[in-house]
Amino acid sequence: MNRLADATSPYLLQHADNPVDWWPWCEEAFAEARRRDVPVIISVGYAACHWCHVMAHESFEDDSVAAVMNADFVSIKVDREERPDVDAVYMTATQAMTGQGGWPMTVFATPDGTPFFCGTYFPKPNFLRLLQSVAAAWRDQREEVVRQGAAVVEAIGGAQAVGGPTAPLEADLLDAAAAQLATEYDETHGGFGGAPKFPPHMNLLFLLRHHQRTGSARSLEIVRHTCEAMARGGIYDQLAGGFARYSVDAHWTVPHFEKMLYDNALLLRAYTQLWRLTGDRLARRVARDVARFLADELHRPGGGFASALDADTQGVEGLTYVWTPEQLVEALGEEDGRWAADLFGVTESGTFEHGASVLKLARDVDDADPEIRARWRGVVGRLLAARDTRPQPARDDKVVASWNGLAVTALAEFQQVARVYANPEDEDVNLMDGVVIVTDGAMRDTAEHLATAHIVDGRLRRVSRDGVVGEPAGVLEDYGCVAEAFCAMHQLTGEGRWLELAGQLLDVALDRFAAPGGGFYDTADDAERLVTRPADPTDNATPSGRSAIVAALVAYSALTGQPRYREAAEAALATVAPIVARHARFTGYAAMVGEALVSGPYEIAVVTDQPDEEPLLSAAHRHAPPGAVIVAGRSDQPGVPLLAERPMVDGRPTAYACRGFVCERPVNEVDDLVAQLGRR
Repeated sequence: MNRLADATSPYLLQHADNPVDWWPWCEEAFAEARRRDVPVIISVGYAACHWCHVMAHESFEDDSVAAVMNADFVSIKVDREERPDVDAVYMTATQAMTGQGGWPMTVFATPDGTPFFCGTYFPKPNFLRLLQSVAAAWRDQREEVVRQGAAVVEAIGGAQAVGGPTAPLEADLLDAAAAQLATEYDETHGGFGGAPKFPPHMNLLFLLRHHQRTGSARSLEIVRHTCEAMARGGIYDQLAGGFARYSVDAHWTVPHFEKMLYDNALLLRAYTQLWRLTGDRLARRVARDVARFLADELHRPGGGFASALDADTQGVEGLTYVWTPEQLVEALGEEDGRWAADLFGVTESGTFEHGASVLKLARDVDDADPEIRARWRGVVGRLLAARDTRPQPARDDKVVASWNGLAVTALAEFQQVARVYANPEDEDVNLMDGVVIVTDGAMRDTAEHLATAHIVDGRLRRVSRDGVVGEPAGVLEDYGCVAEAFCAMHQLTGEGRWLELAGQLLDVALDRFAAPGGGFYDTADDAERLVTRPADPTDNATPSGRSAIVAALVAYSALTGQPRYREAAEAALATVAPIVARHARFTGYAAMVGEALVSGPYEIAVVTDQPDEEPLLSAAHRHAPPGAVIVAGRSDQPGVPLLAERPMVDGRPTAYACRGFVCERPVNEVDDLVAQLGRR
C-alpha cells in the first residue's frame, strides 16, 4: 500500500500513485522493516529535480521494479527540502561511499537506519540488478552488511563532528580567501570551476564586501564580470527574469531549467549590492526583474514563496523556454524575428536539443541607444506573451522557512536600494515603481506568514503549504535565515516586533542547537535522533546553518547593543575560520559575515520625523560599510534600541554612527556622515 496520498510535500505527492508501497519518513516504516526483517530503501529527492523524475518514470512507475521493492524491502520516500537533516546524514554517507553525491539519492539501510550501500541515479536495468543483489546479500551475508554499515556510520560521524581547530576569522584570513577565489576564477566566462557551473552567489556577496573594506579592484571585477556573464547567458531567463539552478556547460549557455527560490533570493542580493556600490545599469535591471520574478511567479498570497519551478514541462526539459529561428519569426514577424535571433543568439543549428536554442543576450542593451532599448523591450513583451501560451512548468508550492527568510532579506535590501536610487527621469521609472510596490507587498506578506504560521509554541517549523504548517521541525538554517529576515524587516519598517521575534528565535538556537567549543549542530537537542547528529559548517547551495545563525547573531547584536550575541557569533565563526582558509569557495556566507565583523559592523541611527524623505538616511544606505545595520525614526521610538536616548541635535534630523558599540559624534550634514562612514 502506497502511503503518500496524505503528504504535504509536492515531491511525495508526485509518487503517491506509484505501484511502490512507499512510506513517508516515520518510525512506523522502520518498525515495519524490523517486523519483516528486511532492509530499507531510502529514496531522497525533490520536486523540481529532473533526474528524480527520470528515475521515477523508469523504475518507480514500473510494476516489475515495484514488485521487487515491495517483496524484499520497506521503501521510504524523503523530500530533501522538507527534511534537510535526513538528507544531510545520508548525503554524507553517499559521498563517503561513492566520492560524490546528488539527487535522486538511493540509500540501502538496516531497519535501524544505518546505511550500508549508497548511490544516486540508477537506470532501470542497473537498479533491478542492484535490488536483487542487495536482497541476496541481506539474506546470505547479513554479518558483512551490518559490519559495513557500522563502518559507514563511524565515518560520517567523524565527518559531521563538532569541535576541532579554531581561529579568529580576522582580516588576514579574509584577504587570503579573496586571493584564493581570484586564483580559481574563470577569467573567460566568469564564475568558478567548469561544467556544471553554479551561480556563486555567496562568494559574490563576500567579494563585494571585501571590495568595500579593502578597495580591492580585483574582487569587484570578479563580481562584475560574473554577474554580467550570468545575466547575458541562458541560465538567466531573458524574458521573465529569474535564474535557473545551474548551467550544464562552463559558459552559462544551457541551464538545468529548474528555478529555485534560494538561488534567486541570494542572486537578488548580489545584483542589488552591485547596483548599490557601482550604479551599474545591468545590475539594476537584473535586480528589478529577479525581484519581479519572485513576486509574480513564486509568491503565494497569504502563504509565502513557493520553493521552485520544475525543470521539466510535461516530462520534457526546457519545453517552455527554448526557441528556433522559425518560432521567433512566427511570434514577431520576419524583420523582428531575424533581429531577435541575432540579439538572443538563436541559430539554425541551435544551442540545445533538436535545433532549438536557449535565449541568451548576445548584444548589449543596457547601454544601447534608446531606440534599441525600446525595440528590445517590445520584442521581449511579445515573446513572453507567445511563451505564456505554451505548457508551463509545475510549481513546487511548499514554503520552506529558511528560503523564505533569504527572500525577505533580499527584498528588504532591494526595497532600500530602489528607494535610494529612485530617479523620476529614468525611462522605465513606472516599471521600477510597480516592482517596488508589488515586491514590498510580497515581502511583508511572507514575513507575516513566517511569524504567524511557522512559529508554533515558540519553535520554528520547517515547511508549510496552502497556509497550513507541516510537522517537520525547523533546523538551524531555518532559525538563522528567518531571524536575519526579521532583523531586515525591523530595519525597513522601524517596528519593534520584528526585532523581538528575531531575539526569540536566536535564544532558542543558542539554547537548543549550540555545540561545545562555539559551534552549532544542525538539529535541536530534542529533535528526532538520526544515526548521527548533523553539523555541516560549509556553505553549499544555501548558507550552512552555522553561517546563517552567525549572520543573524551579528545583525541582532548590532541592532540591540547586546554583546553576548556578538560573542556567540565570533565563537561560531572561529570554528569555520580554518575551512575559510583552505576552501574559500565553500564558505562564502561565513566570509561575508566575517567582513561585517571586521568592518564593525556599523550601527547607524537616523533620528527624523520623515524617514522616507530624509537625505541622511539615503546617504547611510548609499555609503553603508559591509554588514552595517540602519534604522530611522523618532527618538526613543518604541521597540527600536538604536533610537533610544538619541535626540535630534539643534532640532534637525541627526545621524548617529557607531562601530562595534563605539560611537562618533552625532551629525546633521550628509557630508559629515559620509566622512564618518569612510573611516575604516
